[in-house]
Amino acid sequence: MRKKKNSGIGNPNTFVRNVIDVFKSSPYSGFNYKQVTARLGITDKASKDLVKSIIEKLCNDGELTQTKRGKYQITGNKEEEKALQTYVTGTVDMKQTGKAYVIPDDKSEDIFIAAINTAHALNGDKVKVFLFPRRKGKKTEGQVVEILKRNKKQFVGTIEVSRNFSFLTPDNPSMPIDIFIPMSALNGARNGQKVIARITEWPPQSENPFGEVIQVLGKPGDNDVEMDSILAEFEFPLSFSSVTENEAEKIPSRIEEKEIHDRKDFREVLTFTIDPADAKDFDDALSFRKLTESTWEVGIHIADVSYFVKPGTALDKEAFQRGTSVYLVDRVIPMLPEKLSNEVCSLKPDTDRLCFSAVFELDENAKVLDEWFGKTVIHSDRRFNYDEVQQIIETGKGDYAGEIRILDRLAKKLREERYKKGSINFETQEVRFKLDDNGKPLEIYLREMKDSNKLIEDFMLLANRKVAEWIDNKKDHELTFVYRVHDKPVPEKLETFTRFISKLGYKLQISTRKNLAQSFNSLFNQIKGKGEENMIETIAVRTMAKAFYTTTNIGHYGLGFQHYTHFTSPIRRYPDLMVHRLLFSYLHQGKSASKEEYEVKCDHSSEMERKAESAERMSVKFKQAEYMLDKIGEEFDGLISGVSKWGIFVEIQGTKCEGMIRLRDLNDDYYYLDEENYQVIGSRKGVTFKLGDPIRIRVKKIDIPRKQMDFALVNGKRSL
Repeated sequence: MRKKKNSGIGNPNTFVRNVIDVFKSSPYSGFNYKQVTARLGITDKASKDLVKSIIEKLCNDGELTQTKRGKYQITGNKEEEKALQTYVTGTVDMKQTGKAYVIPDDKSEDIFIAAINTAHALNGDKVKVFLFPRRKGKKTEGQVVEILKRNKKQFVGTIEVSRNFSFLTPDNPSMPIDIFIPMSALNGARNGQKVIARITEWPPQSENPFGEVIQVLGKPGDNDVEMDSILAEFEFPLSFSSVTENEAEKIPSRIEEKEIHDRKDFREVLTFTIDPADAKDFDDALSFRKLTESTWEVGIHIADVSYFVKPGTALDKEAFQRGTSVYLVDRVIPMLPEKLSNEVCSLKPDTDRLCFSAVFELDENAKVLDEWFGKTVIHSDRRFNYDEVQQIIETGKGDYAGEIRILDRLAKKLREERYKKGSINFETQEVRFKLDDNGKPLEIYLREMKDSNKLIEDFMLLANRKVAEWIDNKKDHELTFVYRVHDKPVPEKLETFTRFISKLGYKLQISTRKNLAQSFNSLFNQIKGKGEENMIETIAVRTMAKAFYTTTNIGHYGLGFQHYTHFTSPIRRYPDLMVHRLLFSYLHQGKSASKEEYEVKCDHSSEMERKAESAERMSVKFKQAEYMLDKIGEEFDGLISGVSKWGIFVEIQGTKCEGMIRLRDLNDDYYYLDEENYQVIGSRKGVTFKLGDPIRIRVKKIDIPRKQMDFALVNGKRSL
């Protein structure tokens, strides 16, 4: 029998403790044996059966309690349970109104915190909460009694200077309170300027925190100021340290002959890159050659960043701190200095470059017949953009048309097989902009995923999957590795989502993993182009667990893969650099790395990824607001994308610019929210505005600092 990662079968006592720890980590949640094995990263049948028998024995011994058929929960001391139920730790989700919700660490039901009970806690803070006695039919409520860890002390906003004092009004709506700035702490800031301020203290009796200005950014509304503000809000550095830049500049551009000699040489094999037209760094390339009438060799060649960035250097330390490149609308904030990201690591055409490669022999059904991983040297013959490759796929004409169409056919086979096995197609539309030389948006358009994009995606997925499988197939070793994982959705969230879409006329089959994937894909096809599309996709993504990095392999639920990692983008993602280092070591019989050390690195990488995604979304909202600024008074067709007690959210067709029609501005009737059916209803005339309805709006107001838009309803009617 093959020994699986994290099975622990070699030490039965450790294995039993691991099972108990799963239940202890969520003492109020019930788990069946399949959920326990998933959390332990166990995939083989023998180990699963062992877990099942351990759970049954623990239940017989009284250490576990069966809460319902097949589900078990840790049996605790009643006094301890009472104490645990009184206090909970979690993370604050702060609202604009000052009220908050605390998301418990054990992912149980959110706890409502009234504004007077937040105890100066802010968004993202880790807190301890005292739970009030539960009232029948009411949400769980509590009071923050201790701030365990501040999420941030640095805030971006606009300074308002009076004669004797100043206040910073934060840009972020989740920061519901202004920061008091003494005149002595302005540091040269002038009234109306955008600045970065730091909280210095917050006395218990004071309503506002005290702070100081640490950097003046400039005039609100200026493109560079606003983009720097977004980066500062998420605490991304605006430049590299001089030490890091100096290290980068010392890296030679010429490759030594000895290094080329030590690598597998692909320079004579047809190789090309396929990227967006405006890409500046190229971190992946494909090579292709025919082996027989029905087999082909496809190489996925990835920039060998690990050759240039060594552990312990300033380059490595700063790359780790950043965690990822940040892609704002008008610029990229790279993880690595330009000397690496755009030059020595970038797989430019007609230039020898060092790579770490995954090379596969495929048959005509894209089945992998053979695989090889290792260091290579390549020479890209051509740089393609996606539009060029799309035209070749559609017409059969252009450079290397025969090879590209075979690659497209193989990619489609890989995709078809992936969907058959339960991969979910989260294919959301991406908002893109055409900008002038000053960064002002001239046009908004929606980027579609075409066959050329999917071709690259499917081969990158193949490389990522096969690298992770190779690690898991090392029979004689338990190897620490960095996985990209995606847990199964929480059943309660899935049931809530199913009820939600059923009210909109859609169905979701959740009886099996395969049915769920197929019905999710069917749902996404049905909602395409409809008003509810954005909201349903957003809630669907939230219903699913979030992908993250970890050393414990629980598989990737969304992709339907048992093994998955990130190998293909080390220029812009630090986890990929870790994967390259670990894989190279293990290919050469290196010892397993420290699991504890790499788990800490994984946690940091996941957090930086979340921050980067938030910054990118904020830059899109800013550019959308800026684009609409000169369109105040103009009319547009839109679709109702959401409803709340404050108003109706409308998304303009073709641009996805979203704004709100405030209920207080609808003066022809008294409107109220029918939350159950996702609509707003006029109490006298019975006019309804429902999620997905077409509607005609006029642009009323644009708030650039808050990146918000106000719309007005045109003629009190929907568009036809």
